Amino acid sequence: MLDKEGIAKRIAKEVKNNTYVNLGIGIPTLVANYLHEGINVCFQSENGLLGVGPFPKEYAVDPDTINAGKQTITALPGASSFDSAMSFGMIHSKKIDLTILGAMEVSENGDIANWKIPGKMVKGMGGAMDLVASAKHIIVAMQHVNKAGESKLLAKCDLPLTGKNCVKRIVTELAVIDIAPEGGFVLIERAPGVSIEQIKNATAGKLLINGDIPEMAL
Repeated sequence: MLDKEGIAKRIAKEVKNNTYVNLGIGIPTLVANYLHEGINVCFQSENGLLGVGPFPKEYAVDPDTINAGKQTITALPGASSFDSAMSFGMIHSKKIDLTILGAMEVSENGDIANWKIPGKMVKGMGGAMDLVASAKHIIVAMQHVNKAGESKLLAKCDLPLTGKNCVKRIVTELAVIDIAPEGGFVLIERAPGVSIEQIKNATAGKLLINGDIPEMAL
């Protein structure tokens, strides 16, 4: 099965040339490290930066240049900074081609829950609700099961929803999975060394398996 870097590496294959991409907190931030050579992508951070660069070396850290997850970042030549109103204007007007988010749960209808666990303190919902309502394409990067070994791919989300019927593709440590138009998790690829039986056992929602399922090519 894949580690977090492996999940990011597989998702990087989904990033198209000359697109605007928003990377969520956690695993999604690693995707930028694995873009194929020759791919031109402009990364947007919803706190107000277009043209996000790689994480800085220790000697080049600027505490005033951060992403939405409060991580220090760099700005590429030609980058632009602006206020949150303009940033979310970009998002609401569907200027973002691809959003890559983490998730606590995803349902077989493409609902996503990724901002709150009841009873736990949260600092706010951030921009996830705006992103899932407005992005042209949404990919979720997540662990297939939680720390207790319980599936995070469910028939119906138990946690408060971030968005409904919005997720198109999910990449976990076990598999690449799409959401079927009529509902259900469609198995597309298996992680290296992972069996279909393992994926079945880790998926609580309806899993659709059509023909032979290839292993991921990383």
